Amino acid sequence: MQKEKPKQLNPLLPGYAFDVFLVSGMTPIAQDSTLDFIIDRPRGMKGFIVNLTIKGKGQVFQGDKAFTVEPGDLLLFPPAAVHHYGRAADAPVWFHRWVYFRPRAYWADWLKWPRVVDNVGRLNLADSQLFDEFDGLFRAIEETNQQLRPMSEQLAMNLLERLLIRCYEASSLAEYPTIDHRVLQACQILSESLAAEISVEVLAQQVFLSPSRLAHLFREQVGVGIVRWREDQRIIRAKLLLQTTPMSVAAIGQQVGYDDQLYFSRVFKKRVGVSPSEYRKCATPL
Repeated sequence: MQKEKPKQLNPLLPGYAFDVFLVSGMTPIAQDSTLDFIIDRPRGMKGFIVNLTIKGKGQVFQGDKAFTVEPGDLLLFPPAAVHHYGRAADAPVWFHRWVYFRPRAYWADWLKWPRVVDNVGRLNLADSQLFDEFDGLFRAIEETNQQLRPMSEQLAMNLLERLLIRCYEASSLAEYPTIDHRVLQACQILSESLAAEISVEVLAQQVFLSPSRLAHLFREQVGVGIVRWREDQRIIRAKLLLQTTPMSVAAIGQQVGYDDQLYFSRVFKKRVGVSPSEYRKCATPL
């Protein structure tokens, strides 16, 4: 019988699954070091990554699309955006802080940056005071998420929300594309009825769009498809209920739209990495 390969637990090294809703860190790349390699993900990732260069210089993409980032440069990689970056050849180091996350429903407006290269958002922090503030927020997100507290992930998400709002403020608000009000309405309908099985056809009818047009707009403006987005919100809600209530796993599954407990547990484990029961044990203080 073939042994199962051990799970890669270091997000800085190849093979880490990123099967979480938030993970953050700082990548210190020095020339010829262990971390001095090109990140190459042609199909991108399932979640978003926001990235702040704090030292040295990195290069993103190749050929005509290539650009460099230096201290104070922020990047936002949405789901499925191509990842191809590493230390710039003419720089001895590239240190950057980053947060990988699955967003909350109402963050959509803040995740559409006005300056984009091949789907990757770019933003430059204009002065040292702003840089220090953002550097501190990245640090706080990482430190909070690593704390052994039942609500550490939720608190880290709150700090991330502040970071994204500050990104929104740091750029000209007039430059931000507006999310279609029908897409926002669809998100609201789904959020208010997480346990209901609302088809794309019915949802489209409620927001006065054809199913194909709604599906196209939703993926274009939110970054993921409707079914995937709803599943994200269901799992986020289930994690909160597991952390904060004594409800049974079956009852929580039903509350977020899964009448079959085994199916709920299977979906939860696929998305979170552990079963609902295991997650509850890990999230409960000793």
